[in-house]
Order: sequence, then C-alpha cells, then structure tokens
Amino acid sequence: MSKTTKIGFVGCGSISGIYLENITNMFKEISIAGVCDLIDERAERASKQYGVRKYKDMYELFADQEVDIVLNITRPYEHFDVTMAAIEAGKHVYSEKPLGATFEEGQTILAAAGAKGVLIAGAPDTFLGAGIQTCRKLIDDGCIGTPVAASAFMVCRGHETWHPDPEFYYKYGGGPMLDMGPYYITALVNLLGPVQSLTGMSGISYPKRLITSEPHNGEIISVDVPTNINGIMRFRSGAIGTIYTTFDVYRANVPLMEIYGSEGTLSVPDPNYFGGPVKLFRPEKGEFLEMPLMFEYAENNRGLGLAEMAKSIELGRKPRATSDLTSHVLEVITGFNKSSAEGKHIELATKPERPAPMPMRTMSGRRGYIE
Repeated sequence: MSKTTKIGFVGCGSISGIYLENITNMFKEISIAGVCDLIDERAERASKQYGVRKYKDMYELFADQEVDIVLNITRPYEHFDVTMAAIEAGKHVYSEKPLGATFEEGQTILAAAGAKGVLIAGAPDTFLGAGIQTCRKLIDDGCIGTPVAASAFMVCRGHETWHPDPEFYYKYGGGPMLDMGPYYITALVNLLGPVQSLTGMSGISYPKRLITSEPHNGEIISVDVPTNINGIMRFRSGAIGTIYTTFDVYRANVPLMEIYGSEGTLSVPDPNYFGGPVKLFRPEKGEFLEMPLMFEYAENNRGLGLAEMAKSIELGRKPRATSDLTSHVLEVITGFNKSSAEGKHIELATKPERPAPMPMRTMSGRRGYIE
C-alpha cells in the first residue's frame, strides 16, 4: 500500500471546510497533517473538529517534515507570498485560484519551483468532475463536429449583500475575472485547448459599493479593480470564444457556457461545480437533449485536484491541474485587463498541453481513486 500523502493547510477560512471534510472522508490517499491561520480561532476550531495538529504559523508548518504538500487557501492577494515561502522551504504546493494576482507573480512562482525541484498545482479542479469531463468526451468523440466557437457568462451584482467580508473582492487580486474567471477559462482550455491570443475591454461601473451584509453593514468599499470585463479569445485550435464576467449586473438570461461546433452545440454545466446537466443539440434531433454523465465526481468534490496531484507525485507524472495550466489561465484572465488598459491585442506566451482526460470507470470503495 502506498504512503498516505500529508497535507498542511495554510488558511482556515470558509473554503477550508469542504477541503477538510473531503480529505477526511473521501480522498483516502491524502490526509491532513495540520492547519494554521492568521486568525488563531479558525485554526483552533478546525484542529479540534478534525483532530489534527494546529501550527502556530505557516513557518512551523513548513518546517514539519510530515507535510508533503502545502494547501494554500489564503486570500488571492496572499497566494504569492505564501506559495513562495513554501517553495523556499522545499514543499510542493497546491494553491487555490488564482495562482497569483498578476501573470508576473505566476511566472516568478514557476521559476522558483523549478529551481527548487518542487511541484505546483492548483484550483480550480471542477474541470476534473463528471460534468466537464462528460463534455470533454462528447467533443473528443466528434459529437458536435469541429468546435468553432464558445461563449461563457458569469453575471452577478457583487458580494457586498451577502459575504461577511466582501472588500477584498474589489481590491488587488480581486474582481470578477480573477475570482470566477479561472473556473470558466480552465474549463474552456480543457475542452478546446490553450488560448493563443486575446482582446479585452473592462471598466468599473460603480467606484463605490455599499456593504449591506453583517458585520460590515453600512461601510463603503472603494473599488480598485475592473468589475465589468468582456474578453475575446482565439484558441490554438482555431476556435474563437467570448467571456463576460461582471459584478455590476443584477440578472441575465444567458447560458453559462456553450461550445458551438460544425455539427451541433454543447451546453456545458456551471464550471463552478463538478456535476450539472450536460445538453447536446444535433440538427437532426432539433432540440437539446440531456446526456448522461459518464464519469465519477458529480457532487461537491473539492480537493479532487489535490488528491490527483498526490497521485501524480506517487506515479511520477504531471498533475492534471498542473502549474502549466494554472499559469496559462492566469495569463488569460489578467490579459483581458491588460489588453483593455493598453488598447491592444495580446499574443500569449504560455503554451500548455491540454490536460489528459479523467479515466471512465467507477472507483467506489477503492483506496486509490485514479491511475
């Protein structure tokens, strides 16, 4: 039996709960070494609930030889510093999205990891789930012919009406494209391959935002990052895609994501989730028909990418959610604002391989979940 890979948590905020739960109860080839957080009460709560060690800070965590992979689930603007410190300590890192707040941060991380001989992988891992993987197989099997175009929409009115601490969404490292764009762009790259070039237009519709959620009800946020972003992409495959992300619109009657082919259209489920309905339109049928999901992991299986990374280390291969992919996604999502600010079309420097598809088989009851 292979060695269980030990995970050290840096950050115990709201997203940590599902990681803690799934690592404890679902992904049996990884286990929790311990946790830490700048807010000690959060780490203490996680430590007691899951019976794991609480480190006084991330440096004590990095020094623990039991920790194989550092899980970086801090806020986006903190990702770079935490990941770089973990690399310096010789640890593999799995980072929540995005890899960094700028493309330059991502490139610095990759260079440092290469010099240290450690692996970097990261979220989102929803593209490994049943929904997007079913779409991938339908495309690869030619069910829509040759993909020629794609569209993606992430439309909401922001986070200040419900999130307990929404300010960081409007500061450095925030905004709808850096916050939600990774889900959509990662899914598109998995389905169509990497992006070759892009053009973007972006702006700030509302420079001030009123918080109406507790505990900051009544406070005003000064918006520092674009909150209304439209991007056009040419994929290396030749397909052309568009993506619109916004914190400035109340509601829209648009598809979350669609892939358009020479012989049909594929309605892709919400890339923020692992499952969801997959619908295929073929002209001879004359309507969208829901297709059965052909892969495992249709529930909230966050941590799947982390477990897959651990398996890749054991088998000596690249993770599917590799740093090549996350850095490419970072170049895309930051490229739209760069294009808008500079008023020019951008050719991308990163050229990742399309991630390998997940295996089509049921792994229930098996300790090792993937080959």
